[in-house]
Amino acid sequence: MTQTATGTFTVEMTPQPDADVVDGVTLGRMALSKQFSGDFSGTGKGQMLTAMTAEDGSAGYVAIERLTGSLHGHRGGFVLQHRGTMDRGARSLSIRIVPDSGTGELAGITGSFELDIREGVHHYTLHYRLPGH
Repeated sequence: MTQTATGTFTVEMTPQPDADVVDGVTLGRMALSKQFSGDFSGTGKGQMLTAMTAEDGSAGYVAIERLTGSLHGHRGGFVLQHRGTMDRGARSLSIRIVPDSGTGELAGITGSFELDIREGVHHYTLHYRLPGH
């Protein structure tokens, strides 16, 4: 049975050195640090690779992020894989739980993560399945 978890999080993105700029396209890397509250309470740590173009509103990113904490009372962690594209402001985003990345009481978790930013606040919806639940 699929379950749903919702809440909010704060994020700190720290640019890493050695960005590469060629013909107006910047390849960069960011360290991610997040604090989650709500149905999932815990932290997220990760790395993001970015491509920023000279065209306003066009970019791409991929990221890997490890979440650790408590999900509806189950303690453990799992890894999220992000893939995002902006095409002149039109956003496409896919965030999935990496198969077999669950640890502790979250071993075997599968699912997807949705992000919604409203009035500067990051909201999440996590659709997930846990074996035996």
